[in-house]
Amino acid sequence: MKEDELYMHRCIQIARNGLCGAPPNPMVGAVIVCDGKIIGEGYHAKCGEAHAEVNAIRSVKNHELLKRSTIYVSLEPCAHHGKTPPCADLIVEKQLKRVVIGCQDPFAKVNGKGIEKLRQAGIEVEVGVLEDACLELISRFVTFHAQKRPYITLKWAQSSDGFIDYKRCDGEAVKLSNNFTRMLVHKRRSEHTAILVGRRTALLDNPSLTIRDWHGKAPIRLVLDKDLSLPRSLHLFDGSVPTIVFTSKQKAPDNNVEYIQLDFSTSILPQMMEVLCARNIQSLLVEGGSVLLQSFLDENLWDEIFVEEAPLTLQDGVKAPIPPKDRLLETNHYFGRIITTYKRK
Repeated sequence: MKEDELYMHRCIQIARNGLCGAPPNPMVGAVIVCDGKIIGEGYHAKCGEAHAEVNAIRSVKNHELLKRSTIYVSLEPCAHHGKTPPCADLIVEKQLKRVVIGCQDPFAKVNGKGIEKLRQAGIEVEVGVLEDACLELISRFVTFHAQKRPYITLKWAQSSDGFIDYKRCDGEAVKLSNNFTRMLVHKRRSEHTAILVGRRTALLDNPSLTIRDWHGKAPIRLVLDKDLSLPRSLHLFDGSVPTIVFTSKQKAPDNNVEYIQLDFSTSILPQMMEVLCARNIQSLLVEGGSVLLQSFLDENLWDEIFVEEAPLTLQDGVKAPIPPKDRLLETNHYFGRIITTYKRK
């Protein structure tokens, strides 16, 4: 492996620490190397706080070394004033001799301006080291800005014979996850800005949609309820987490619950995407029933799919959605369950 690729791998590795805190900003990692040794590194930990380059520079004990150092950064340094000053200006000020960039920033306010500023200052700049991997790192950010919608993850659990639930009128749902895989589900929830279920799931399962078994911030809860028929006693309406109800009715917000009116005579998914984009909701986890999940698949509105398969058969019931087999990424075994991941290119 080439030296530049080695250090860029490290940038990508530490950048992932910002998965929960950086959004709606992209995850970014930075590494500073002098005489073949890493002397500083950092990542963008939280939106509104210092960027990766700033944290990496701050971590260097002897700033005199910066003048003969190379800084590796997974994303082009910003060149505009936002909540923080431009990182490109700081790199120029500290007189780093070389900058190696993974990928150019697709955000319109940057998009090459940081690279231009560095080169105008006489700094050697190389762009495109592990570019595909660096773009993959910021796929949520890119999807949101390019497609004007959140990055969408579909998740469901099913039996080994392909059923998501048995047919029921009363009683408890069949347990397809165990205590350990439920932790994985809550971890995934903490990594998304919002989580969506349909009316039937809300009514029959009465989910809290929180992260009780993981650390972090609970996602905004979204539920479809066309006629506002869901009982207010459900966990979704307990006021503990901001909740949005998509409905055909008009209703004033109350108890941390907001009601957004949609036109149910036409496809509601594009309308929902418009609302979520306007609210800067960059990632969405869909945990609804088979009908809701299939509607996202039918409209090609998805980016990742996670399917948990339990080692039991139901023989009858609600059929699980069928993911696109040509988008299979990997299959793993966790805690007695098979977890299959699908991903769009």
